[in-house]
Amino acid sequence: MSSEGKKLFNIIILGVSFMFIFTAFQSCGNIAQTVITNLNNTDFHGSGYTSMSIIYGVLSASNLISPSLVAIVGPQFSMVVSGVFYSLYIAVFIQPATWAFYTASVLIGIAAAVLWTAQGNCLTENSDENTIGRNSGIFWALLQFSLIFGNLYIYLAWQGKTHISESDRRTVFIALTVISLVGTVLFFLIRKQEDTKAPGDDDSTNEILGESSSARNKMMRAVAAFKKSITLSFTKEMLLLSLTTAYTGLVLTFFSGVYGTCIGAVNRFGSEEKSLIGLSGIFIGVGEILGGGIFGLLSKKNRSGRNPVVMLGILVHFIAFYLIFFNMPNDAPIASMEGTDQIAYMIPSKEVAMLCSFLLGLGDSCFNTQLLSILGFLYSEDSAPAFAIFKFVQSICAAVAYFYSNYFLLQWQLLIMVLVGFFGTITFFTVEWGAAAALAARGSDYSSI
Repeated sequence: MSSEGKKLFNIIILGVSFMFIFTAFQSCGNIAQTVITNLNNTDFHGSGYTSMSIIYGVLSASNLISPSLVAIVGPQFSMVVSGVFYSLYIAVFIQPATWAFYTASVLIGIAAAVLWTAQGNCLTENSDENTIGRNSGIFWALLQFSLIFGNLYIYLAWQGKTHISESDRRTVFIALTVISLVGTVLFFLIRKQEDTKAPGDDDSTNEILGESSSARNKMMRAVAAFKKSITLSFTKEMLLLSLTTAYTGLVLTFFSGVYGTCIGAVNRFGSEEKSLIGLSGIFIGVGEILGGGIFGLLSKKNRSGRNPVVMLGILVHFIAFYLIFFNMPNDAPIASMEGTDQIAYMIPSKEVAMLCSFLLGLGDSCFNTQLLSILGFLYSEDSAPAFAIFKFVQSICAAVAYFYSNYFLLQWQLLIMVLVGFFGTITFFTVEWGAAAALAARGSDYSSI
């Protein structure tokens, strides 16, 4: 197999592995609050929103050290160990205990930081400036198939159910645990890239993440990775992209936890309210996959760079927020186990709810594929620290959003996303224009990004 073929193989395996792991984890997050609401009249006392807030809070802090950990053990082994912790978190729901639930939330926060830092490093190692857009799209589309499979199972298994029994819960989470473990094992199929560094070539990626059996050299690379993360955090481009990244964190919280909870709380949906959570996840996944395919796989035909894709993403999201505001009761995110009988400005419509799910996924893919692409392009030699900063900002904003989701009515959550999304789009445009100017100065074709 040629070098280019090996790189493409690695990207596909990376995407498929993440697809299996996040088929389990995202399905878990989508139904966690609904399942826990049915448990809170037992000895279990926990909150899915609080758990997710812990996860993303720990994840954000752990991104300070994740580049160093990846530098020491390598991206492949980092992803394998992280995948095991994802599986353990999901397995907690088979027989829930409050202490185990929150302990697992802390552990998976650490694992997630390492997993996504290693993923960014692996993606960049197997790409160049001509293939980073394509590879980002392939990875993102494969990853988002996770929303299809897990939620399809939930939709079929929970159709017509208004209460989730112990048997229903155990069956779902045993299956999700096994699926997560399959994805973890697949990481072993990723093939290492040969070191092509020329003698005397001072490549910072090889300096930080190069192969070495020396414990001293590994420690030096770990320290260098940490220092590089701090340095990159205060660059103009990273500070501007941080606002765009913050928006993706807020949206991640909304579509992966809050919106499904809103749908499941609307009593006017009748006996379908619980199964519609799974159907909503499927439509989010369709939007994510479509966006990843169009704006990633077909990026070579895009002669205008990344800005039009991000503009489409924010417009799609604004339409979705407007429709959700009219369709969903204001108290839906914080409704009790009995649900809510309130209405917003229209009778709640299942069709509008599913359309909004699709639009949320499509808009999210616009932002994430372009963020992955521009980070890989700008920081090709410092990929692990750059992607660690990206996940740090995204996850800390997701943690804050999950925290206020316990208290804020729907209208305030939507308003926050509108404001952050508007300014985040402007800052992305600023960085992209700078990247285009730098590319033109090198005499490269703008469409190559």
